[in-house]
Amino acid sequence: MSNLAKAGTFTLGSRTVNRLGYGAMQLAGKGVFGPPKDRAEAVAVLREAVESGVNHIDTSDFYGPHVTNQIIKEALHPYRDDLVIVTKIGAKRGPDASWNPAFSKAELTLAVHDNLRNLGLDAIEVVNLRAMFDVHGPAEGSLEEPLTVLADLQRQGLIKHIGLSNVTAKQVADGRKITEIVCVQNQYNLAHRGDDALVDALAAAGTAYVPFFPLGGFSPLQSTTLSDVAARLGATPLQVALAWLLQRAPNILLIPGTSSRAHLRENLAVADIALPPEALTALEAI
Repeated sequence: MSNLAKAGTFTLGSRTVNRLGYGAMQLAGKGVFGPPKDRAEAVAVLREAVESGVNHIDTSDFYGPHVTNQIIKEALHPYRDDLVIVTKIGAKRGPDASWNPAFSKAELTLAVHDNLRNLGLDAIEVVNLRAMFDVHGPAEGSLEEPLTVLADLQRQGLIKHIGLSNVTAKQVADGRKITEIVCVQNQYNLAHRGDDALVDALAAAGTAYVPFFPLGGFSPLQSTTLSDVAARLGATPLQVALAWLLQRAPNILLIPGTSSRAHLRENLAVADIALPPEALTALEAI
């Protein structure tokens, strides 16, 4: 049995995955743009992740763009039967590395086909629609048109399940009137708790919640309390932050990313960390 099984499993679409997964964003170059500094290490990280029991990889063809998906294909294709690859569409990169909305029917359809080709898949297990009404966080706006496009691509057999990213609770509820939503991917971590109610509501519905920037993203988490708890447990602050997420709710699936095998091992070791009640109390107060 994989060591990751200690962290538990949860349903993602029609598949069961280990709750400790891997996010591929950091496999691209600086600013998630262009090729990586060390492509061989990127390939090695992916292979070690899967060999260690990771069976949920989160990616997007707008990472690079195209770079991370091509590295995933090089490293892991043909894919193991238990591997679930999830991608995101709804954005595109400008030549200046900017992040721009790509919400038209033509753009969404092209994005799905780009992901299929670059990953070497006939169908994608889960496609997350990333709302781009505000690049920096969820903002209200109708997702009816793009979700209708995705539902049509689902009927064509190109995608199996649909999720949402960077969305509000209202957008999740509205989206469910159009199609089944199997996961929500928003920013959430110890210091960024705006989705507390949504996490609990999705847990009650049996829907996966996948926090991005679980360690703070471009501004890593820094807290004296976090550092103190980590020191007492003989762990790193970032390991404790991930362990807190695992204990926060059973439907949370983690996708910490890295471009280094050493850091990957550190992230996956979180499966062995159980936070005692006094640690949880201290962390909840951050």
